[in-house]
Amino acid sequence: MALICVFDAYGTLFDVDAAARESAVPRDLWPRLAAQWRRKQLEYTWLRTVAGAHVDFWHVTQDALDWALELLALDDPALRAELLALYRRLAPYPEVPAVLAQLRARGLTLAILSNGARGMLADAVASAGFDGVFDAVLSVDAVGAYKPAPAVYDLVGAEFGCAPRDVLFISANGWDICSGAAYGFRTLWLNRSGAPGDRLHGAPEAEARDMTALLPLIERL
Repeated sequence: MALICVFDAYGTLFDVDAAARESAVPRDLWPRLAAQWRRKQLEYTWLRTVAGAHVDFWHVTQDALDWALELLALDDPALRAELLALYRRLAPYPEVPAVLAQLRARGLTLAILSNGARGMLADAVASAGFDGVFDAVLSVDAVGAYKPAPAVYDLVGAEFGCAPRDVLFISANGWDICSGAAYGFRTLWLNRSGAPGDRLHGAPEAEARDMTALLPLIERL
């Protein structure tokens, strides 16, 4: 079977800092808001999965934003509404559209595998101009648990009838890449920030700072 390229969405294809950066949050506060919002968002997915208390990612995203706004004493309903609206149409990272176009031109199968709720992902894909780019957009809504639960990674095989080694999984989240590697996927870690590697139960097969490394990697596989 030809290699299937499966992408995480938030932080990998879509710039999770864009909502805070483009909003009316004071210029000296938006980086901190973006970081705290993202950190709490991920923590809530892990904790809810362990606790068996699943809600969809839009609910988690709002809860995490409310926590971050309170932390920074930004009590402004209009600002909250603006940030949430911006999150529904996050910009892709600069290199992403051209790389996806090149992959499609080569006839590769492309998919998204994301914690995002189905509606969130549909909005993000449409806003970025990616309609028709992906053969499948897979959401954890189908299993009621978040990454790195193995049931999430199972969605790829169920969709495409493929083995894990037929999949090249691309994520900017180190913990996600480690878990995908342990599951059996081929893996590329987009280490956009130059972070240390996570000490977990798997390790990335390849690492790069952005998605332009994807094309030469595929040629070697």
